[in-house]
Amino acid sequence: MPTYRIAEAADLLGVSDDTVRRWVDAGRVAATTEGGRAVIEGTVLAELATELADAPNPHRARDVSARNRLLGIVTKTTTDTVMAQVEMVCGPYRIVSLMSTEAANELGLEPGVSAVASIKSTNVVVERP
Repeated sequence: MPTYRIAEAADLLGVSDDTVRRWVDAGRVAATTEGGRAVIEGTVLAELATELADAPNPHRARDVSARNRLLGIVTKTTTDTVMAQVEMVCGPYRIVSLMSTEAANELGLEPGVSAVASIKSTNVVVERP
């Protein structure tokens, strides 16, 4: 399972490093130490991203400029034999992409991994950074 340093977690959530550190200190998100640095497990970060997306801060969303490529974290994948539905949180935005199950498996898209959503019209293409 991937882990994320505080700065990486902040980038994925669209908040400052200090905000993530305060959340760790307050017990809102669990962190461990890896190589002398605080890290957050990918699944834990995905749960926090889902929580933030369910109750977005309307002031923060207006301060963020959505571009065609959004870095985020995968929060959920639903697959069958042919298709996969991949849900991501990219800052204050919840993104859902439909793709082949083969593509989702090849990319290793599972809750907790970072990914980039490339948006073109009604299509959302997901790639690993």
